[in-house]
Amino acid sequence: MDQPSGRSFMQVLCEKYSPENFPYRRGPGMGVHVPATPQGSPMKDRLNLPSVLVLNSCGITCAGDEKEIAAFCAHVSELDLSDNKLEDWHEVSKIVSNVPQLEFLNLSSNPLNLSVLERTCAGSFSGVRKLVLNNSKASWETVHTILQELPDLEELFLCLNDYKTVSCPSICCHSLKLLHITDNNLQDWTEIRKLGVMFPSLDTLVLANNHLNAIEEPDDSLARLFPNLRSISLHKSGLQSWEDIDKLNSFPKLEEVRLLGIPLLQPYTTEERRKLVVARLPSVSKLNGSVVTDGEREDSERFFIRYYVDVPQEEVPFRYHELITKYGKLEPLAEVDLRPQSSAKVEVHFNDQVEEMSIRLDQTVAELKKQLKTLVQLPTSNMLLYYFDHEAPFGPEEMKYSSRALHSFGIRDGDKIYVESKTK
Repeated sequence: MDQPSGRSFMQVLCEKYSPENFPYRRGPGMGVHVPATPQGSPMKDRLNLPSVLVLNSCGITCAGDEKEIAAFCAHVSELDLSDNKLEDWHEVSKIVSNVPQLEFLNLSSNPLNLSVLERTCAGSFSGVRKLVLNNSKASWETVHTILQELPDLEELFLCLNDYKTVSCPSICCHSLKLLHITDNNLQDWTEIRKLGVMFPSLDTLVLANNHLNAIEEPDDSLARLFPNLRSISLHKSGLQSWEDIDKLNSFPKLEEVRLLGIPLLQPYTTEERRKLVVARLPSVSKLNGSVVTDGEREDSERFFIRYYVDVPQEEVPFRYHELITKYGKLEPLAEVDLRPQSSAKVEVHFNDQVEEMSIRLDQTVAELKKQLKTLVQLPTSNMLLYYFDHEAPFGPEEMKYSSRALHSFGIRDGDKIYVESKTK
């Protein structure tokens, strides 16, 4: 049901967390907090507020009574205002400035691009550590203002904002550890490298769905750009070269990589994709969310050597030579066909006759008798069959049961079938 327009933060708060809609319950795990009685508040006995407020999709356009916000939200640490109708940063500032303990703020899918964020407004966000601006179409100027005024910001989400370029501020943000900037249009590495300049302390960079086409940077420069990067997601990027994968080794602290859905890996099987990537990234301990064990790494590195053993020397990757130094040259693995044998060449003995013939192993004893009928000139009802395994020490085995399949005897090439007449 559509929410009415023009509702205030305080109005929605009162409606959602009134005793009728959000009754106070005692007991472990409920997570409901009743703040200290605010002085002079006419609603002091009417609201039961948790420290995490979720007010998404409520049609909020403005703050409402700031004194009431301050009275009831003094303990609130997380606030989700996503998918509302907030378009004025001043109104957001009125809310946030009255929530002194706020550390997490989600403003996704609000049309905040319709107003300019002034530094005085941004100052009210100063305690926020995690800020979500997905699909807000926030300009880089807005982002720069936020970075200047949020000295403790650790996590920033800028997904779905239609960025084609990155604009660097005049000063770096040393506090930021995690940046989600997925589902934008950042295809050129010259834009991505600016993120390293902006956020030198970055630990996690999520670049999924940006169609980045290549990593064009000297190895030593990569190490300086992202000296603390531990995790990177390049899911559904446009990488098409193994050299781009090798470049990831230049990040000195990289441990976790996501590389699903890239054009480079499409021609390979699922097994080849993982093993070839694991072998090329010796320092990565988690690939696509799965831990790389020591056993898997050794298997992958040995697989890598065998994969490139017959490739012309000029096409062999440098990693191949490193692994040859580690393991030596490896012989190709013997190909073992584990499929059940479908036929066998056997010797058929009857009286003094010996005939070599090929028999299907998916047929039954009764069907074999029909096949032998012309050869031995006996009716099937008068036929006794014995199977002799040339490697078995127990002598011939009578093939008694007409419905038994031949493959169940373990018949192989070179074995013998003896035919006798019941009336012999």
